[in-house]
Amino acid sequence: MTRLLIYTWPYALLFWATFLWTFGPETRVISSRREPPSTPYDAYSKRLIVFGQGLAMMTAFVVAARIPSAALPHPARLFAVGVALMVAGRLLRRHCFHMLGKNFTGAVVVTADQNVVERGAYRWVRHPSYTAGAIIFLGVGLVLANWISFAVLMTVVAIVYGYRVVVEERALAQVIGDPYRQYMLRTKRFLPYLF
Repeated sequence: MTRLLIYTWPYALLFWATFLWTFGPETRVISSRREPPSTPYDAYSKRLIVFGQGLAMMTAFVVAARIPSAALPHPARLFAVGVALMVAGRLLRRHCFHMLGKNFTGAVVVTADQNVVERGAYRWVRHPSYTAGAIIFLGVGLVLANWISFAVLMTVVAIVYGYRVVVEERALAQVIGDPYRQYMLRTKRFLPYLF
């Protein structure tokens, strides 16, 4: 087995501190008692995200340790960029928590009196919290410095967030109606001006 930087001093301290700081708050969203594990609008997307990302993360770590032939060059540089991306993604997720307040939920929960949030990052894109999640997993993939691990993480993230966005937008358009449909016309899903 290859000894990864995430298990080597002092890289390990930086990575695991960043990892816990990044993913710790996510457990509160996942395990929130104020919402059911699924809702009529959720279509099991919360469960898919939790299961898919968890399995992808475990697989990526195992692959990085057990398939050294897939290691990428310059692991220290990738580590630095990866940790920086994890921090940036976490800060964006925190911003999204703040912008949505009680409407930031693990499962898709929509009410007729819910307003369309168009401030902060939501002014530019409809799903900045999923952009932030993808940035975090991109960071983890770079830290592991293994192209197979990277591919596993990014493929699963694209699948689970892609499904979630379709489910969420369908529910928001159905329940909130025209205000959300107009918002969809004005904004891109993940990256300003691109897509």
